[in-house]
Amino acid sequence: MKTLTLDISGMTCAACVGRVERGLSKVDGVQDASVNLATERASVTFDPAVTSAAALVEKVRDIGYDAPAAELSFPVTGMTCAACVGRVERALGKQPGVLSASVNLATERANVKYLPASVSPAELKSAVTDAGYAVPEEQTAQSVSRLDAERERKQHEVDELKRALAFAAAFAVPLFLLSMGPMLYMPLHMWLLRVLGEQNLNWLLLALAAPVQFGPGLRFYRTGLAAARHRSPDMNTLVMLGTSAAFFYSLAVTLFPQLFPAGSRHVYFEASAVVICLILLGKYFEAIAKGRSSEAMRTLLQLQPQTARVQRGAEVQEVAVNAVRVGDTVLVRSGERLPVDGEVLSGSSYVDESMLTGESVPVQKTPGVKVTGGTVNGTGAFTFRATGVGADTALARIIRMVEDAQQSRPRIQGLADKVVAQFVPLVLAIALVTFLAWLYVGGPSALSNALIHTVAVLIIACPCAMGLATPVSIMVGSGRAAQLGVLFRSGAALEGLGEAQTVALDKTGTVTRGVMEVTDVVLAHEGLRVEESKGLRANELLRLAAIAERPSEHPLARAIERAAFDPSPLAGEGPRAARGRGGVRANEPAHFPPETNTPSTINHQPSTFQALPGYGLRALVEGKKVEIGAARFMAQLGIPLGDLGAKAEALAAKARTPVFIAVDGQLAGLLGVADPIREGSTQAIAGLRAQGVDVAMVTGDARATAQAVAAEAGISRVLAEVLPEGKAEAVAELQAGGKRVAFVGDGINDAPALAKADVGVAIGTGTDVAVETADVVLMSGDLRGVPNAIALSQAVIRNIKLNLFWAFGYNIILIPVAAGAFSHWGLSLSPMLAAAAMGLSSVFVLSNALRLRGFRPPLTT
Repeated sequence: MKTLTLDISGMTCAACVGRVERGLSKVDGVQDASVNLATERASVTFDPAVTSAAALVEKVRDIGYDAPAAELSFPVTGMTCAACVGRVERALGKQPGVLSASVNLATERANVKYLPASVSPAELKSAVTDAGYAVPEEQTAQSVSRLDAERERKQHEVDELKRALAFAAAFAVPLFLLSMGPMLYMPLHMWLLRVLGEQNLNWLLLALAAPVQFGPGLRFYRTGLAAARHRSPDMNTLVMLGTSAAFFYSLAVTLFPQLFPAGSRHVYFEASAVVICLILLGKYFEAIAKGRSSEAMRTLLQLQPQTARVQRGAEVQEVAVNAVRVGDTVLVRSGERLPVDGEVLSGSSYVDESMLTGESVPVQKTPGVKVTGGTVNGTGAFTFRATGVGADTALARIIRMVEDAQQSRPRIQGLADKVVAQFVPLVLAIALVTFLAWLYVGGPSALSNALIHTVAVLIIACPCAMGLATPVSIMVGSGRAAQLGVLFRSGAALEGLGEAQTVALDKTGTVTRGVMEVTDVVLAHEGLRVEESKGLRANELLRLAAIAERPSEHPLARAIERAAFDPSPLAGEGPRAARGRGGVRANEPAHFPPETNTPSTINHQPSTFQALPGYGLRALVEGKKVEIGAARFMAQLGIPLGDLGAKAEALAAKARTPVFIAVDGQLAGLLGVADPIREGSTQAIAGLRAQGVDVAMVTGDARATAQAVAAEAGISRVLAEVLPEGKAEAVAELQAGGKRVAFVGDGINDAPALAKADVGVAIGTGTDVAVETADVVLMSGDLRGVPNAIALSQAVIRNIKLNLFWAFGYNIILIPVAAGAFSHWGLSLSPMLAAAAMGLSSVFVLSNALRLRGFRPPLTT
């Protein structure tokens, strides 16, 4: 039985205590449960074979309270393969109060969720060291210091391996030459026997092999023996057994040659020493490659500057970035990197956000606009109010999401995990069978043959490659995705997106901009007199309409105001103007001349204003009677539409809302207002179709409007008139027949569909609810990120499959060769060649994964 202490929050009285005690007592395997209201803790005695700490926490939450848990992440060194990962996870899982423990071989980090009342961080780290691994000290004050500590730790590992390799090579190279040279050049063999004699030569070889075996080779004994003691043998155990067999057999031949048959009096000191040297060489290359695999994460961590210039009172202070508080006024000069998130107070500039969103075009920042820490200011200067600091910045959240993705395990890793769990015991069994078989069929040199082939089997087997195959590809792939402005929440999302057969797109805010804009300005016939002039120009018409619309709260009013007064319209292409007798003049500026664009003009109000619900509005602007509304309003006023009626129908067919404008009782023009297609949406949809993915659009709009937008965007399948609560059902409809569906959305009403889809993709510029519900986040809000993310996902999965194919194929083919199964045909492996192959197998997997750093998206944004 075990006793566990839980913190309980939410209790207010003795009745709560009784409820928690009764709830916990009902859990199978619980012997006793005692709750203290004063300390807000529960002590539970239970049978760990029947229930677990996680089940107890879940029960507390089921009955309406909470058992707060903490999370700890720390580095673990000394792991070499997936068996090591399993061993560390089991050691952590055995600690009282540990709810979950996950270890990543690629990042060499352990992530533990635990109950602080039952176990401390120091105890968790002690469990890892007791299992035979090391837990380096780590700075955690801020992300940059953590980066420095991580880099220093990695470099220390590389330097240590380099020193051990140099030491081993200094003895192994002459040992190899003395052992193998005579076999290749008989006169050298005869000369050595004449000068030293066979026995003295063996002693010389022993003198060269011993420093390697018990110097650099001691690391394999430390970790291998610890693994064997915990009944979880790993790669170190195999190397320890293989090199020890060769070394101690040779030592026995050297000390007691008379005990061995004449055909078996050979020494294999070079095998043990060179094997250790070659394995260290492989580990050295592996350490270098591992460092490169986390380059993208280091790039993200480096985005945050060390200091910030903060105005406090009358003076400006330069403080550490972790000392910035919410509400502080932060000053940014040209070329500086923003330290935290905030909102611009004064000044303006263009900010390069490419490192976070992947967008190469700088974004203008003016008062009231949000800014993000880690981005780079351009030539201007501004001040902003800090709104997100420390772990609450967008950059910190991005880093956490990338780390979570790197830590998680996709489905494809399940096979590797199952095989690795049984791999080392299986290799030990094969080695034993190999030894016994060669003793039986080996002839006069049976003992020597049995030893050589057994050592080769122990050395050639490489669980390292299988353990690294998936996590290192996920690590590099998710890091590269972050550089492209795509955030995967998990390895499963990274895997699943590439398998999507259908991509369902929300219309508003995803395919379209989500903001109404004036897309067309059509002027009436020149023959229709307005005062004494022959007609109004497009900019004058917009100006009068915008002033008339100013008191209105209708979304169309804001669109008209933006078209008239915003010198940088949101629309991808400026309003198209037509004037005269039906003639169209493309791309005519729809904004009034700069000299009239003054604050007094912009803030001008109509003299009178009357809203007419369902029809439009009537206002008096600068002495002119302006009437704006739908066709039925013009009919009510008795104003004939003329040619503009046909033009209005053409606009409606394109999903644009026609708005008529009459001035002093005469029809002056027509505006087309719509939610325009996002820049890049058409290209993104074409890219998805080129990838063989079906594209569908889900919207609550009327079918005619939806069909018009879909036709413009290049979408063939439309699910229209779908209520917000019906979007999840629409996704289920698309999933019929077992199809895998990815849903892309940005709003609160998209959250159920994002959760229902096999993979939910949120536009980063959307609502927090959508972003939190999604599996994938597009930081830039550009729909072209979807085909890019799918292409990257497919590249990662191909990379993982190639890694697994190599890892499994390597072992399946070379273990029988090492065992001598093909020696009849002259095909065999010496322990030294086996060591070289084993070392290179991990390097191959790492090098293959590193290719993902050069991934180029199919669509540029």
